[in-house]
Amino acid sequence: MSPPAHTAPGAGVLIVGGGLVGASLAIALDAAGIPATLVEAATPRADAQPSYDERNLALARATVNGLAAIGVWPHAAAQATPIRHIHVSRAGEFGSARLDAAKHGVDALGWTLPARELGAALLRRLDACTRLTRCAPAKLEALEPHAAGWRARVHTAEGERTLDTPLLVGADGTESFVRARLGIEAERHDYEQALFVATVTPERAHAHRAYERFSDDGPVALLPLAEGRCGLVLTVPGEQADEVAALDDAGFLALAQRRFGWKLGRLGRPGRRHPYAIRRVAAQQLTGPRAVLVGNAAQTVHPIGAQGFNLGLRDALTLAELVAGAADPGDAALLARYAARRAPDREGTMAMSHGLVRLACLEQPALAPLRSLALLACDRVAPLQSLLARRGMGFRGEPPRAVLERLP
Repeated sequence: MSPPAHTAPGAGVLIVGGGLVGASLAIALDAAGIPATLVEAATPRADAQPSYDERNLALARATVNGLAAIGVWPHAAAQATPIRHIHVSRAGEFGSARLDAAKHGVDALGWTLPARELGAALLRRLDACTRLTRCAPAKLEALEPHAAGWRARVHTAEGERTLDTPLLVGADGTESFVRARLGIEAERHDYEQALFVATVTPERAHAHRAYERFSDDGPVALLPLAEGRCGLVLTVPGEQADEVAALDDAGFLALAQRRFGWKLGRLGRPGRRHPYAIRRVAAQQLTGPRAVLVGNAAQTVHPIGAQGFNLGLRDALTLAELVAGAADPGDAALLARYAARRAPDREGTMAMSHGLVRLACLEQPALAPLRSLALLACDRVAPLQSLLARRGMGFRGEPPRAVLERLP
């Protein structure tokens, strides 16, 4: 017989989903003195959490500022590689855009960090939280409206628990259970592309430069890593995914070389390859009654420009900032302010990533001269350069105060 359900008198803010964004939100709330409960499907280990995977994340400067502000960055900094230069181009067309950190008065535009290392840093910081209750591994079985918020029924190894919360946060990914339970529809777009991530070692030093190269078959990126290695992000048409997955190392390197070119010489020593489907999923609204969506539950964007986690962290830090100054974390006016604060950043970032795919990656020969001129303008027109650099560093709209803090 199952043990009787335990009803907690109050779970504080209830966060469903312990991935990169959910864990960051839990830490930010704890740092602000706000009680919260984090429901995680996976065992709290870096090798068990699906989002703590083999991807190499390009963390914008604003993101690193935010991670430093909530005490995560000291656990991750030693594994991170600074991005001091960015080079953007399109195969077969003239023109390129280049960004240089020193030119914009900073030591780095961002940092590259394996998702696995960020996950490990988050777990170490979670261990130091004093106002956070963690349920892991746990499965959310049901959600019901409650007089003062929501009542969640959660299955854990110790039995069933019932948690009452004044604010429900869905941080449970692209196929969000919370979003569905709230009745929030999502707009979906299948890019009919697949993404492969791996590490490679180029013949020439990367010199802390990140590359993004567009083509008819999708973007390919190289991100600087430690020990002279680079994180490769290779997008292929969806119908070629199985064929690419079946390639041996030599065949995969030949494909990557053909797509990226020879700016860093010959690419060698490929690491393990990991494929991901690419799709855009955008919730039609961010909030419901005493409920809010963050991260991929709110918007899953094309990986072009590496905006996913950066955008999700700004969701989390904005929410934590607003909740920290409120008597009632689920107040409708507070949630309306959250949605309004996030709208310019969210809509602008989604439009940018989607627009880049449509304009820079699809075969449209008539647009080739305009694309090339646009890259040249971004490279040589100072106001455009400054705007591009600021957006690239993650400063858009009304960002959370935490991301404006300067690194020590």
